Amino acid sequence: MEEIENNIPKHIAIIMDGNRRWAKAKGLPIKAGHFEGARNIERLVRYANKIGVKYMTVYAFSTENWKRSEDEVKTLMVLLKTYITDYTSRALSENVKIRVIGDRTKLNESLRNSIDKAEEITKDCTGIVFTIGINYGGRDELVHAIKKISNQVKDGLLNVDDIDETTVSNNLYTVGNPDPDLVIRTSGELRTSNFLPWQIVYSEFYFSDVYWPDFHEKELDEAIENFKNRKRNFGGTAKK
Repeated sequence: MEEIENNIPKHIAIIMDGNRRWAKAKGLPIKAGHFEGARNIERLVRYANKIGVKYMTVYAFSTENWKRSEDEVKTLMVLLKTYITDYTSRALSENVKIRVIGDRTKLNESLRNSIDKAEEITKDCTGIVFTIGINYGGRDELVHAIKKISNQVKDGLLNVDDIDETTVSNNLYTVGNPDPDLVIRTSGELRTSNFLPWQIVYSEFYFSDVYWPDFHEKELDEAIENFKNRKRNFGGTAKK
């Protein structure tokens, strides 16, 4: 594992939780919480880019979120499409590269087109890589990778004995991104919820009681400071 410059995590992954509870606590409709949560993403990506974080991955819509009410799912789909469309030009001006991971086959054509356009427009940006999980599930990702690898073996492109951890990583949605150094979950919940199960096996975890819309720069600084005081050994000799 390479050293992290200035002990700033190179890659931060975030499970953004608490939008609905934030809205309920303020007597607002659920969609207001999701809207404010989306605004907060952009604010923290900009700040992370400024302080030297190279990658940020957020969990925007999981494969399990389809189980929510039809109205809420529709609201989230519209919000995601609007957010990605509106944010693309600002991302380009701020040198932010946008990636989207997850199974796009269940997304409507309009959202898929917005995703494709955002990735194309920002593909040459050299600042922070901002990865958004939309219809993403960790187990689904692993199944998808297993199928890809199986087809490579079937087609004679890969020998079974040559399959290793690198083979798996290279067939995940996240190929090209390093594994997260720090995983943050907001709103006081203490679980990973099917988020990046392969990638976070050696990540440090930070759990905050703050609802996502209120998790601002100060809270991110606290999470990073906590990370700096961890000793990471990756199964070997401990190092700070």
